[in-house]
Amino acid sequence: MIEQVLHPRNLERALRQVMVNKGSAGVDGLRTDQMIKYLENHKAELLREIKGNAYLPQPILGVEIPKGGGKTRLLGVPTVVDRLMQQAVSQVIMYRFEKEFSETSYGFRPNRSARQAVQKSKEYIEMGFNYIIDIDLKTFFDEVDHCQLLNLIYRKVKCPITMRLIRKWLRAPMMLKGKLTKRTKGVPQDDRLYP
Repeated sequence: MIEQVLHPRNLERALRQVMVNKGSAGVDGLRTDQMIKYLENHKAELLREIKGNAYLPQPILGVEIPKGGGKTRLLGVPTVVDRLMQQAVSQVIMYRFEKEFSETSYGFRPNRSARQAVQKSKEYIEMGFNYIIDIDLKTFFDEVDHCQLLNLIYRKVKCPITMRLIRKWLRAPMMLKGKLTKRTKGVPQDDRLYP
C-alpha cells in the first residue's frame, strides 16, 4: 500500500488538495504556497525517511478559537508537509472504508457536501417524511481512543509502514502556548474545517 501512497500521481493529487484547502502554517511556519519549492529541495529525503521508517511528524500547533458564550475550541494545525502525507494516505485508504457508510451519510465524505445533505432533506420532506436528524457528538474528536481507532483502521490497512505513519500522526505532541503536550487520545480538528 505504501507504494500507492508514495506514487507520484497520488502525491501530486495530494499536493493539489493541500494547496486548495490552504490552512494555516504549522509549528515550522511553512505555508502552503511554499510547498512546491520545499518539495523541489526535500522530496527525495522525505520519501526515503518514510520508506525507512525514519519519518517523524512535527508537533501539531494548538490554536484556541472563540466558540461563543465565552468558550473556546482547540484546533490542531499540522505542518503542511504532514498534511501532504496525511492527504496522500487518506486518498489511498478512504475507498476501503467508503462502502461501509450509509448512503444517507454526508459528513466528511468524498464527493459529498452539506449542500447535498440539505437538498436530500428537502426531497425527504417533499416525500412526506416528518423528521430530519442531524447528529453532532459533543467533544467527539477530543475523546477518540487511539488504540480502538488503530484497530479499526488495521482491519482494512495491513501495510505496516502506512499503519506506523498513522500511529505517529495520532501520537504527535501538540504545542500549545509554547509548551509541548503529549497526546494519548483524540484527533485534532484542523483549521481548514472552520472559517
